[in-house]
This record gives sequence, C-alpha cells and structure tokens, in this order.
Amino acid sequence: MTHRIALLLAPLLATAATAQAPDPWVAKGRTMLEHAINIPTVAGREKVPELATYIAGEFRKAGWADSDLHIQPYEGEDHNKTAALIMRWPAVGAPKGKPILLMGHMDVVEAKREDWTIDPFTFVEKDGYYYGRGTSDIKGPTVAMLTALLKLKAAGFKPKRDIIVLLTGDEETAEVGAKLAATEWRKWTDADYGLNADAGGGAFKPDGTPLGFGLQTAEKTFADYTLTVRNKGGHSSRPRPDNAIYELAHALEKIEAYRFEPALNETTRAYYQVRQQDEKGALGDAMRAWLKNPNDGRAADVIEADPLEVGSTRTRCVATLLSGGHADNALPQLATANINCRILPGVSPDAIRAELEKVVADPGVAVTRRDDNVSTPASPLRADVVSAFTDSVHARFPHSKILPQMSAGATDGAKFRAVGIPVYGADGAWIVSPDDERAHGRDERLPVKAFADDIAHWDRMLSRLAAQ
Repeated sequence: MTHRIALLLAPLLATAATAQAPDPWVAKGRTMLEHAINIPTVAGREKVPELATYIAGEFRKAGWADSDLHIQPYEGEDHNKTAALIMRWPAVGAPKGKPILLMGHMDVVEAKREDWTIDPFTFVEKDGYYYGRGTSDIKGPTVAMLTALLKLKAAGFKPKRDIIVLLTGDEETAEVGAKLAATEWRKWTDADYGLNADAGGGAFKPDGTPLGFGLQTAEKTFADYTLTVRNKGGHSSRPRPDNAIYELAHALEKIEAYRFEPALNETTRAYYQVRQQDEKGALGDAMRAWLKNPNDGRAADVIEADPLEVGSTRTRCVATLLSGGHADNALPQLATANINCRILPGVSPDAIRAELEKVVADPGVAVTRRDDNVSTPASPLRADVVSAFTDSVHARFPHSKILPQMSAGATDGAKFRAVGIPVYGADGAWIVSPDDERAHGRDERLPVKAFADDIAHWDRMLSRLAAQ
C-alpha cells in the first residue's frame, strides 16, 4: 500500500468494527472475485454462462442441492446469448414468511485495453485496491453478498424463510433477464421483498470524513422519445421557411428551456431530511424551504442547480441523438432527435410524452415513445429493512448517516417494483470520493478493505432479516 493511499484509508481502518482478526472468508471471497473479474462478461462475448456455472459450482460444493440451483439461458439484446443464475436456500422448517430475494448481475460494460493502464479483464491487487472491470459495478458487491451466504451456511445458520438469489446476465443492456425473472420465472423468484447489491453503499472524503451510506428505495423511470419532422424537401438553391432541421431545432430549444414541476416522494423527503441537517448556505436553506413547502419551486430550482443534486427534484429530459437531411445540396426531408427522460417514480411515461407535445406546441413535430418501460413506485421504507441496514452499517461506521436514495439510473430492481415487489439497494461497500468514482470508467477499482467490510455487512444484515 502506498503512503498516499495509506493516509487516505487510515481513518477508515481505524473506525471499522471489522478491523479485527483476519476472516478466512475474505480470502474465499477474493478468490471468487478474481475468477469473476477474469471472465469478460460483456455483451457479445457470451461469457456469462461460464460465470454462472462457476458460481453454481461453488454453491454446490458448499452443500446446495442441484434442485435449488438453476442456470436459465436466454437471449438478451441483439440475440446475445446469456444466462441468469437462480439459487434458493430453503428455510429450516415451515417458513415464517415469504422469501427474501437477493439480486445482482454478472454482466459488465465493455472496456478497452488501450484505455486502461492495466488489462481491464485481469484481476489486479495493488496499493490497497482491487482493480478490474466490475470490481465496483458490480462483481465486487455481488461476490461479497454471495460470500456472506456461504459463510452463513458454513456457520450453521438456519434461515426461517427462504433466501433466493437472482443474478442476471444483461442488466447493463436490455435487462431481459430481469423482465423474465419478474414475470415468467416468478415460480422461482416470488418474494416478500428484494435486496439489491447493485445499489446502496457508502462514501468517505479522502481525509476519512463519512459522506453517508445510501439505501436505495426508488428509481426514476428510463424512457426515450423521438421527435420527428418531415418535409417535402427540394433543391438547396431555393430555401423555404418550412425547413425540417430548423423546425426540429426550435422544438429542441423549447425542451432545453422547459422545467418539469418538482415533487417530493417518501424516499426523497427522507433523503433531504438527512441532507439538510449538515448543509449550510443557500443550498441548505433551499432544502429546508422545500421540505417545508413542496410547492416552493424556487427552492427546488436551487437544489436542482447543484451538480450533486441534479435530477433529484423532478423529471429531467435531455436531447441525446440528432439526425437530419440526406444530401449536401438538398433541403432536408427528415430530421429526428432522441430525447432521453428520467421520470419521477409514479409518473407515467405516456404522461411525459403528452407533456413534451405541449412543450413543443408544433403539429409538425411528432413525439413518439421508443420503449415500453413502465413507471415504478418508490419502495416503502420498511422498518425491518431500514433497521437491519442501519445496524449493519453502524456496526462498522457508527458515525455515518443513512440516506434513503432515489437513483437516476436504472437497475434490475425496477422490474420487480413494477410488479409489486419492493426492492432495496442495500449494498455495504464504500469508496473514497471522488478518487474511486470509476464505475463504467477507466481503471475501475474497489478498496480491498471495502470488499471485506461488505462481506461482513451482508453477513450481519442477512442473519438478522432471514431470522425473522
């Protein structure tokens, strides 16, 4: 460990409750993580089934019955062959309640060797970090969760309700596996609630000051819309006022200037109740004002203007793709743009399409949806889940605050929320911010200590929840 990294992590090592005798299960988890990182499970390489087979084999060796291990092949985006792994740990005796669903995914985004200082698909440990594509998103958290299960079983833990594990193979692309798991595979995946390793987690400043641990309880809905303008065109030497590209450009300017109405839900209200406690200045005043009056649009605007809070107060839409014309010397006959929206929980994507039509206010601009994603509600802040997550985090970092979170991105959890199964992003890994914010980026990494802590986190949290 270099001197600089040692200084960064020293406060964390000193406060972590798990900094005691070495845990042999951390070594087991490291071995599994190395194996997982070294398999390039990106879309198109069709390596996910290999990883699923390896993980199933580890659980079979630990005593899981073949009847409780299911590798489900399926086709993801562009007929990419992938697979989901579904495992069940049956309750001892009559179950005390419906199962707990543990969620993760085995696929990762692509990474190019020339972009990294190391091979992204070769596991490396150096300077107090694990490096490799997926160390933080999310093979590290997933393997920590799996290692905790193996540790619990070896210790003789007897769950009072079934524990189901779902690992999908295309979360980073089309999420076909999650859609199937939430519908066609419900005989294996039906549950009281889900705990997702693909969300949650904590962060610290470089000096060790805690920034808090998030418990993800809501996700914004991902939706794409196409703006289309058609025109009869003509020769470019004879311009006309009804130019398709200009008409589209004017529509985009209206969308750029438009702001959707802000709104609070249970998750964001709880988040800002925690955030406002320490936030000073105009931003803190805006948080307190908005909590007091959710109709205070000016306060919400101040919050939304902060780089760390963008998208937290309202639906946001932005132009992401543009196409128009067919020849240098011809008036355009077609111009299109893609508008990507991240929609507040509970708001229909069709309602947003209708709102975009009103914003554009031009019958010559057609607004159509490109996907069939459905709105999902925020998961209720269940006392048992919140308490178990909080207890586990505070066992290691007693001074870290717990913040319910609404994700602007997407996880497999949304597919289960859509069918009435609440999901909680409850991972316990942590990073040093902003140095370690490298998910989907160059030289992705996870602190070695954070991985060990995450195993302890899942061990403590599951032993409590599965005993109820």
